[in-house]
Amino acid sequence: MAGTHSLGIDRIACDGYGLCGELLPEIVELDEWGYPIVGSAPLVGEALAHARRAVAACPALALRLDRAPERAPKREPGRQPSQRT
Repeated sequence: MAGTHSLGIDRIACDGYGLCGELLPEIVELDEWGYPIVGSAPLVGEALAHARRAVAACPALALRLDRAPERAPKREPGRQPSQRT
């Protein structure tokens, strides 16, 4: 899916304020010290809009949106890519 993003965390910059967990409870779970735990599910639509606001509101600037890499097209089994000479 082109154009998708995932939520990334700079674990060194994060101070465990827990604001991201309050702003994105459906995406961010907080550990017992208030540090975020996030999955790698792509963010699209309304979830992406909420994530953008959470990134902007992070007091430690530890949240970021990472663009998901585009997947290479699948090759048919047994076929070799053409070689240029």
